[in-house]
Order: sequence, then structure tokens, then C-alpha cells
Amino acid sequence: MLKNIKAALFDLDGTLVDSMGLWKDVDIKYLSSRGIDMPKNLQKEIEGYSMKETARYFKDRFGIEDSLEEMMAEWNEMARVEYESKVPLKPGCKNFLEKLRKRNVKTAIVTSNSRELVEAVYKNHPFSDFIDLVVTANEVEHGKPAPDVYLKAAEKLGIDPTDCLVFEDIIAGIQAGKNAGMKVCTIYDDYSAEVDEEKRELADYYVKDYFELV
Repeated sequence: MLKNIKAALFDLDGTLVDSMGLWKDVDIKYLSSRGIDMPKNLQKEIEGYSMKETARYFKDRFGIEDSLEEMMAEWNEMARVEYESKVPLKPGCKNFLEKLRKRNVKTAIVTSNSRELVEAVYKNHPFSDFIDLVVTANEVEHGKPAPDVYLKAAEKLGIDPTDCLVFEDIIAGIQAGKNAGMKVCTIYDDYSAEVDEEKRELADYYVKDYFELV
């Protein structure tokens, strides 16, 4: 899998950390505070969206009066404590990052989440020394499944997309990596267990956890 690979690009939620369930709770609490019941299909409809795209979606669908910046700030604060103290790393994650560092493979976190919450994860799990770059979907025009955020990461690292390996846990993320012309390894996550077979078919590689790679 790592043959001729010069950069490994990791999604954050569900890929490096077990946090996908947290966001459903955030959405429920946020909408409930405004007297709105969360639609059953909401998580699938916003899958892969940047935080800004999600805020815009909420404004359009639910008529939220707050600005995009106010909405994102509230979500960040709702999730911050969880990321700083409770959200666990995926099994074998840090071991694999150490292996990549020894092989001189560049690494990046490429996420639809906010930079603030990446920093919160670092407080809980100090592995920033093994990460060369963080790119968020708020920095590009289109979130996943568009390739923008992965192409931006490759550009910043100075590495050709064909020499990059993406690690993802959701279908929109797998599609983003493939649309960027990169190889993609998908990892098992409880949140997306019902589409695990589809993930296997879309991706180039599949692992249950990172211990398989170390």
C-alpha cells in the first residue's frame, strides 16, 4: 500500500479519532434549542460538507437567523470539551503515524471540521509532531466529495496527487480522494457500518484499524 507513496492524507473524524457520533448529538441539541426536531436523514445530507457549508445548509433549511460565523462558533464550543478530553484515537493510529515519520512520508490532516477542533484533539492526544499540515474544507470552495481540499493539501505539501494516499471513513471522503486522482484506503467506523461494503468497493484498500498497517 505504501509503495511509492510520498504523502498520507488523513480525514479527522471517524478516521483518526472516534468522533462521528458526537456530531449527531451536537445537531440534535443545537436544533432542539431552537425548537426544531432533527430530521432523520440530516446526517447523510450534510456528509462531507465543510462547517461553513453545513451552516449555510442549516440557514436555508431551518431558517436559522444567526450568521454563519455565529453558528460555527456555537458548534465549536459545543464540541470543544469532547475533543479536548473524551474523543479517543482510532486503534493503532499513533503507531502508524510514527511508522510514516520513520519512512519520511509527509502527513496531513484534511478535514471538513474546523481548525479549532483539530487543535482541541491535539490537547487530548499530543501527536502534532507527526503531522506536517492541516487543511480544512473551509479553506476551499467545495467540500467533499469534491476533490478541492485534498488537492489543496497536495499543493501545499508540494507532492503530486498520484503520490498521495488518502485515509477516509465516509463515502463522500472516499469519492473526494478518488476525484483528486489519489489512492484511497478506507477504515472501518461504527458510524458508517451499514455502508461498509460500499466503502470497500469504492476504495483501493480497506483496513479494520491501523494495527493492520504496523
